[in-house]
Amino acid sequence: MKIGVMIEGQEGLTWEHWFRIAERVESLGLDSLWRSDHFFSLSGDPHRPALECWTSLTALAQRTQRIRFGPLVSPMTFRHPALLARMAAAVDLLSSGRLVLGVGAGWNVAEHEAFGIGLPPLKERFDRFEEGIAVIKALWTGGPVDVEGRYYPLRGAVAYPRPMQQPAPPLLIGGDGEVRLLRIVAREADEWNSHAPGPEVYRVKRAKLEEHCRAVGRDPATIRRSWMGGILIGRDAREVVEKGRWMQSFLGVGSGVPPAAAADEFRRRSWIVGTPDQAASQLDAWSALGIERVMFQWYNLEDLDGLALLAQLNRTSAWRIGLGTTSVSASMPAKASAPGRSRAAVAA
Repeated sequence: MKIGVMIEGQEGLTWEHWFRIAERVESLGLDSLWRSDHFFSLSGDPHRPALECWTSLTALAQRTQRIRFGPLVSPMTFRHPALLARMAAAVDLLSSGRLVLGVGAGWNVAEHEAFGIGLPPLKERFDRFEEGIAVIKALWTGGPVDVEGRYYPLRGAVAYPRPMQQPAPPLLIGGDGEVRLLRIVAREADEWNSHAPGPEVYRVKRAKLEEHCRAVGRDPATIRRSWMGGILIGRDAREVVEKGRWMQSFLGVGSGVPPAAAADEFRRRSWIVGTPDQAASQLDAWSALGIERVMFQWYNLEDLDGLALLAQLNRTSAWRIGLGTTSVSASMPAKASAPGRSRAAVAA
């Protein structure tokens, strides 16, 4: 299982933070670095810096050499898909082929209202999402491209230069909606990123995805599985409790929970909580269900030492799998409810 870091950029990210974190993630040997794509804080403080997602990814492409990276996820409602396709191709080229394009349908009502961005009803939103994916994939071929779309028609459109990765950068789709979203994953995604609150909920979502795959004639093993979730990791029990206090205060959650018990509250919310050894043990259940990569939401942008514990967790997880302490299910791909979450599990 590969360990990645997910930065909720709307919760205080600055250029200084971003560059320090990127350097640390790369030097520690972690798998990947991800960004939320939001315009302001989702935790109630509108004055927190919220560094723009794609600008930060462009800088990341130049300042790193190894790690995979991408948005987790970019709502289709924020940008015309033709523009998103061109932006992604340019960043993929700049990074020598390390971008993963994560996309979602869009969900945050307050954000759309504040900036005058339309948020259509659910059915239309998913219709636009599907059509937008078709536009992105078509334009990555270079063109000229004609798309007979209801929302994003193309007439002789061309998009050069093409991405470095051929035939295309990996397309990650984030979400857990069983009716429509997972059907789109079955047809279109190279990677499915779930935010399911716990392995047992994920098991149900996975079964639904496999059902959709059978319906569209796709081998589910061709879709990489990843999970995004929260983590409290410390060198010992005392540090875990301290980090729980900090997280409770920062996110403004669990108001009725004593600070000393905050870590237990986050554990109840299906976060990974504990020392590296304890966290690795908790990840066994996810690995057994076929999760190949986890993206941990990292809120404390000053906690660079904590990132080193993620690297230790990365090594511990690899060691445990090497010893056969986890049993990966047959449906594991051959390749690749937490507070303050960066996307909602849309009901569809």
